[in-house]
Amino acid sequence: QVQLVESGGGLVQAGGSLRLSCGASGLTFSTYTTGWFRQAPGKEREFVAAITWSGLTTYYADSVKGRFTISRDNAKNTAYLQMSSLKPEDTAVYYCAAGSVSSRRTTTDYRYWGRGTQVTVSA
Repeated sequence: QVQLVESGGGLVQAGGSLRLSCGASGLTFSTYTTGWFRQAPGKEREFVAAITWSGLTTYYADSVKGRFTISRDNAKNTAYLQMSSLKPEDTAVYYCAAGSVSSRRTTTDYRYWGRGTQVTVSA
């Protein structure tokens, strides 16, 4: 059974930092593109960042470029999202997803999803 479990969310003040983790099991994690998405109340789920299986190529939404960094450790079956200079508009539930080698920025690219972790940024 495939499981993706996010952790590291919480409440932080604007300008602060958080690091999210996504632990994977039940799949050969090192062969999957990993993505991070987020969903704020009343809004659609949106792309945040993605990293290819090798970790050599990363993709970011314009809204987080320069502030967030995605990475992965295939030996630990874990992906990370380092978030800095957080803004109140970053408040959302953050989801980790695993998809094929061609997965990029759309939710339909990804086959497996975690349940999410809440990130709240206060002004």
